[in-house]
Amino acid sequence: MTSFRPAPAWLSDAVFYQIYPQSFADSDGDGIGDFNGITAHLDHLAWLGVNAVWINPCFTSPFRDAGYDVSDYLSLAPRYGTDDDLARLVAEAGRRGIRVLLDLVAGHTSDRHPWFTASSCDPGDHRYIWAPEGLVDGFVPSPGSRPGAYLPNFFESQPALNFGYARRDPAEPWRQPVDAEGPRANRAALRDIMDYWLRLGLAGFRVDMAHSLVKDDPDRRATAEVWTELRGWLDTAHPDAVLLSEWGDPAVSVPAGFHVDFFLQFGGPTNGGPLRSLWNNGEGTASEEWDPVDCFFDPSGKGSARTFVEAWRAAREAIGDAGHISLPTSNHDFSRLNCGPRTAEQLPAAFAFQLTWPTLPAIYYGDEIGMRYIPGLPDTEGSVLGPRYNRAGSRTPMQWDGSANAGFSTATADRLYLPVDPDPQRPDVAAQLADDTSLLHLVRRLIALRKASPELGPDGSVEVLHSGYPFVYVRGGRHLVVINPRSTPAAFTTDAVGPTAPRALEADGVEAGSGVVTARGFGYGVFDLCAASASD
Repeated sequence: MTSFRPAPAWLSDAVFYQIYPQSFADSDGDGIGDFNGITAHLDHLAWLGVNAVWINPCFTSPFRDAGYDVSDYLSLAPRYGTDDDLARLVAEAGRRGIRVLLDLVAGHTSDRHPWFTASSCDPGDHRYIWAPEGLVDGFVPSPGSRPGAYLPNFFESQPALNFGYARRDPAEPWRQPVDAEGPRANRAALRDIMDYWLRLGLAGFRVDMAHSLVKDDPDRRATAEVWTELRGWLDTAHPDAVLLSEWGDPAVSVPAGFHVDFFLQFGGPTNGGPLRSLWNNGEGTASEEWDPVDCFFDPSGKGSARTFVEAWRAAREAIGDAGHISLPTSNHDFSRLNCGPRTAEQLPAAFAFQLTWPTLPAIYYGDEIGMRYIPGLPDTEGSVLGPRYNRAGSRTPMQWDGSANAGFSTATADRLYLPVDPDPQRPDVAAQLADDTSLLHLVRRLIALRKASPELGPDGSVEVLHSGYPFVYVRGGRHLVVINPRSTPAAFTTDAVGPTAPRALEADGVEAGSGVVTARGFGYGVFDLCAASASD
C-alpha cells in the first residue's frame, strides 16, 4: 500500500451532509436553489451537528445530466450565483465549523465543453477517446468535421476524457496507453481544476465516477495508479484537503489514494450489495441489473445485517489506517430511506444504526426529517435511467416549513425545479424543531452522542453479538447498540448485559438487563454498559 500523508484530523469526526443545490433553498425566487439559499440555512446544519457538506456539481453546464455534464470547470453555473456568493457560503460555513466540498466530474465533460468542440474537429487532439466510426460498439458518431466516433462515459452527451487503456489490442490500434500525451494532459487538467478551487477555500472534492477513468481496466489497477499520483500531488500542494470517492469499493479506492469511499448502490464485488442489503426495498430507484435482496431495514424481518457486516469488515481490513468508509442514508441517485411501504416510524432505528456504526455518516438533505421518495415525476435533467429508475423522486425541494412550496421558494409552483411533495402531512423542519420527539431532534441527539463518545466514531472497535433481529453490537467495549428494524418484537440473550440494567443513552422500545435485550417492533437503543440505569 502506498504511503500517504495522514488524513486531516477533522475527518475522523466528520458528519457529512449532501446538498443537491437545485433543491435545497431558493433565495431569488426563480424556482431553483442557489448558493445564497444554502448560506441562509447554515444555522440548520450547525444546529444539527453537521461539520462537512458536499454540494452536487455547480459548474457551468447545459444540464442534460443535472450538472454532471460540465462545460467549464472553472466557472459556476449562473443559476446558483456568483463566485462571490460561493466565497461567502464557504466563509459563513467556516465560521460555523462546517467545511464545504464540491463535486468533481473527473471522467467526462459535456459535449459542449470547448475541449470537446475542438477535439471533434481536430484528428490530432487526444483529450477524448476516438475510434473509426461504425467499428466499435458503444461509440457515438462525431458531431464535427473529425471522422470517426467518440466514447461516451454515461449519456451520449458526456464524452469520456482519455486517461488511456490498461490493455492494448492490436485490433484497436487507436487505444492509447496511460502515459500517452492525451492522458497526461488530462491528469494535469485535474490537478489544475482542483488547485483552482482549493485555493479559494474549499475543503476538497467528492469525485464522480472515480472508477471510470482508465478503460479496459478489469481490476481498476491502472485507474488506482492515476489517483495515487493525484493524491501524492494533493498531499504536497493541499495537505488539508480531502478526496471522497464515488467508487463503491473502499477496499480498492482508499488504498489508491482516496481519504473516503462510500458504500453505494453499485460498485464492489457484489455491485452495491452491502448498501442495498440495508436500505433497498425494491421501490423508488430500482435497477433491472440488481439481484433481488431482502433488505434488513424492512418490516417483514426477512433480511439480515450479515451481508453488510461481512462486506464492511473485509473493506476495513483492506484499508487499515489509510482512510475511511462512509455510509450514506441515500443520495441523489438512490431512493430515500422513506420510500414505498417504509414509513416514518421505521426511520429512527435506521438513523440509530447509521450514526453508531464505525463508518463516517453521510446524511442526504431532507432525510433528517424523513422526506419521502416521490414516485411518478417527469424526466428532469436526465433523471430517468430505466423503467423503474427515476432519480427525480429523491431530488424534490427541501421541506423547510408549512408555507407555500414548503418554504423552498417564493416562485409559483409551475416554476419549481421539481414539485414539492404533495402530501399534506409531509414533514418539515419548522414543525419538527417544535417537537422534541421528532426525527430531527433524534438525529441531532445521536450526532451529539457520537461526537461526545469517541468509541462511537469510525475508529472505535465493534463487536457484533447478533446480526439478525435484533441487531446487537458493542462499540468500544462500552456502548451496547440494539436495532430492531422489523415490525414484530425481537429478543436476544447475551452475556454483555449483566443483572444490572445499563443506562440508556438514547432508546425507544428497547430494554436491557439480566442477560437479555428485548426490542419492540422498530425499536432501537444505545446503552452505556459502564453505567447503571438511574432506576436501579
